[in-house]
Amino acid sequence: MSVRKIVKIDENLCNGCGECVPSCAEGAIKIIDGKARLSAENLCDGLGACLGDCPMGAITLEERDADDFDEAEVEKIMKKSENRKKNQLLPIINATSFSPMTSKSHGGGGCPGSRSISFNSNSDNKTDGEQSYETGTQPSELTQWPVQMHLISPVAPYFQNSDVLLAADCVAFSVGDFHRTWLKGKALAIACPKLDDGQDTYLKKLVSMIDDAKINTLTVMIMEVPCCGGLIRLASQAVESASRKIPIKKIVVSIRGELLLEQWI
Repeated sequence: MSVRKIVKIDENLCNGCGECVPSCAEGAIKIIDGKARLSAENLCDGLGACLGDCPMGAITLEERDADDFDEAEVEKIMKKSENRKKNQLLPIINATSFSPMTSKSHGGGGCPGSRSISFNSNSDNKTDGEQSYETGTQPSELTQWPVQMHLISPVAPYFQNSDVLLAADCVAFSVGDFHRTWLKGKALAIACPKLDDGQDTYLKKLVSMIDDAKINTLTVMIMEVPCCGGLIRLASQAVESASRKIPIKKIVVSIRGELLLEQWI
């Protein structure tokens, strides 16, 4: 133990958004009981890379007695993290071997749950007397699989020249007419800016959607809670990093599914 600089987190200011977690490459910060906490002193290098990512200003540096920084332990943790990311990317790699654009299934291998598939929405295929909004039966407007950002391929056929809806995971559970009003006519990707690891991969995928799949527009739909703002920042960063420039629409809904904001940014 020695006197050195180390991260200090003010729990009264912290809102548990998790924006600081991806910035701590050493894995010293974790969300525990809804708050960001320094999980192990020996994993914090005291450089403060996480400071700028806290929207509440809850993270500072202090100089005090603390466990010595354990570089060897950090290397082990970072190596495990890299191996985990590689395993997460394997389904994505398998999903990039596409059949011709007219084929419904575009994945040649890997987990069936991550295989890229295009299909018509139920509302496009319904006949008279079948599913209709008027009778209270709401057909699905989903036209592809998968939808989770870790699993999708950014160059899948259903993203080519499409309008994309990037929605926070909770949105569809709060908004009653999500399919009819917001999803219809769009390709879908979902993510959680608070809980998902590997958001650097998300950024690369969004840039690829813009530059390689040449999507037309990106609509980002989030909840009113502070942690959801990370998805807007991710999308804006992708547009800034891409060679093509596309419009972004920001939609914010309440936890009861009410529309609070809809604007182009």
